[in-house]
Amino acid sequence: MPYRDIHLEQKGPIAILTLNRPDIRNALTGRQMVEEIVDACRVVDKDPSVSVLILTGAGPAFSGGGNIKDMDKQEGMFSGSPAQIQDNYRRGIQQVPLALTQMEVPTIAAVNGPAIGAGCDLACMCDLRIADSKARFGEIFASLGLVPGDGGAFFLPRIVGFSKACELAFTCRIIDAEEALRIGLVSEVTSPERLMDRCMEIAQEMARQPSTSLRMTKRLFHAARDKTLPEALELSAAFQAICHHTPEHKKAVADLMAKHGRRVKP
Repeated sequence: MPYRDIHLEQKGPIAILTLNRPDIRNALTGRQMVEEIVDACRVVDKDPSVSVLILTGAGPAFSGGGNIKDMDKQEGMFSGSPAQIQDNYRRGIQQVPLALTQMEVPTIAAVNGPAIGAGCDLACMCDLRIADSKARFGEIFASLGLVPGDGGAFFLPRIVGFSKACELAFTCRIIDAEEALRIGLVSEVTSPERLMDRCMEIAQEMARQPSTSLRMTKRLFHAARDKTLPEALELSAAFQAICHHTPEHKKAVADLMAKHGRRVKP
């Protein structure tokens, strides 16, 4: 489908999805943007030439979250009865976390500037987050008389821990990039002019790994989060059995053996 609210490009094995509505600070609650993000995730994941997806925002903000003007007018996904709004969330913005977490391709959020409300949660939906020094994060739903309707209650505690997630959600405090780094919300902070270059460097490190094992490792990490240890071990054994029969594994072992001066049968 042609994209209007996002921009999708590919640089070798790395895809870059840019939220492209800087005029509304890349607000996430419009149906058009949501549908385009979901479609782009499916397109990227089906492409075997893509190893990593970087998600970022155009302009000075990663994403300002929900569209306050639509909330004020009770338009778009905020319109209708409580039952209708519930369905709007299910069919709308909640499709984004499902699309991102169901992807086999690893995802990096390149957080350029504020990531507030749904924007903070969008960053948390990615596998890792790299922020520039101007980034700000806020789980501010309660200050608007709302709750995190897009999955924040699922993602944030798994990243920063339950107590810290509660603190951020209950106080609605906006934190800077350095505090986000201290609490583990982001993996790294860089200068604004270096953000995309640094994310590309990390993505290229990932893309150098065999595609099958990279994708399966992401699947395993996500699947294991809510399993018991015996269940996680059983799933790990099943995935490992598949990997042992891939050409990428056999080549990697042969290359390693050759590097150490030993020969193995092809």
